[in-house]
Amino acid sequence: MLVKFFATYREITKCSSLTLPAPQHVLALTTELAARFGPLMRDKLLSADGLQAGSDAIIMVNGRHIKHLAGLATPLSEEDIVAIFPLVAGG
Repeated sequence: MLVKFFATYREITKCSSLTLPAPQHVLALTTELAARFGPLMRDKLLSADGLQAGSDAIIMVNGRHIKHLAGLATPLSEEDIVAIFPLVAGG
């Protein structure tokens, strides 16, 4: 599975993408990324209780936002591409 990082997430991970074995679902992926890249990553990817996506995180699986799929319970497979973006506002 390919995970792509953008903007702030790229700065935290110091890479634009990485290939990982696909975990069962997005929650397992975010937990793994938090463990790998530390508390700043965890704080951005997950809510304080660790049960919801963080308010700064836009997580897409194969071009679809997880809120339109099964949220953090969205299943993952080896063929998936996950993109992680920060929430951006502007005018």
